[in-house]
Amino acid sequence: MSKGWTKKDIRDLTGKVAIVTGGNSGIGYETSLALAENYATVILAVRNLNKGHEAVDKIKREFPNANVHVLKLDLNDLESIKEFAEDFRKKFRSLSILINNAGVLMPPKKETKDGFESQFGINYLGHFALTGLLLDLIIKTPDSRVISLGSLSAHSIKPEFKEFLGSKVKSNAMKRYAQSKLACMYFAKELQYRFRARNIDSISVACHPGIAQTYIFGKGSRKLKTRLTRASLKMIGQSAEAAANPILYAATDYSIRGGEYIGPDGRKGIKGSPTELEILDQQFVENVSSNLWILSEKLTGITYKF
Repeated sequence: MSKGWTKKDIRDLTGKVAIVTGGNSGIGYETSLALAENYATVILAVRNLNKGHEAVDKIKREFPNANVHVLKLDLNDLESIKEFAEDFRKKFRSLSILINNAGVLMPPKKETKDGFESQFGINYLGHFALTGLLLDLIIKTPDSRVISLGSLSAHSIKPEFKEFLGSKVKSNAMKRYAQSKLACMYFAKELQYRFRARNIDSISVACHPGIAQTYIFGKGSRKLKTRLTRASLKMIGQSAEAAANPILYAATDYSIRGGEYIGPDGRKGIKGSPTELEILDQQFVENVSSNLWILSEKLTGITYKF
């Protein structure tokens, strides 16, 4: 049962190695902090190393014996993702928890270094590539988990995974964000299906944090409409610490079997205690998911080897 679950319910994570993308700020930071507090070895996978080291110092001020590290990861660049995977392999021989957290929400329109629309490229394709590059370590590590972040914005849309190259995108920024998050949710279900079909005991879980009082929305934008929306979300949302609970529940709780979609249990899913949701099962279309996987391998050049 997840009723009333908080980070105080996290089990002892001694011996677990965890990667948190975007672990230096917001929900990612709170997730990293809680994992470190419970004795996991935590790697903050971050674009800005200075901010990463500042986050490590902040964690260690609270928990001096925390085992926390920083490695550079720029999800905007497939080459950087490959370099991160190589660096991680040099330092660690197992991977118990991969939390695909980092993302952008309605930034100024641009493309990734590899030519993808930025939200799809960073939020989804970058994490697809990262997971694939670390797949063998995940599979060989007992009780390993891959956690992919979805979003409330993806709950009322149908998959439209055809407009992923930056110059061809026609939809507005919010729709692009929602599609990128729906792709993450589909990925989590498809990865679990492929684990189970091969009798691999690793598990894949999707989750969403509700609405968090963070600075991800419209980062870099000065438009008045964006600033007003950001302010209103901050008023109705929950703290980053509370928003991290669905992620932490998915990553650590013994009740998780794989394939679930976890989110807050409050009104409209905005805030509350983590619980299992049915919405992803209702949205999921098997052949669309399979086609998305094939497309993702083609676009990233990363082929999953189970």
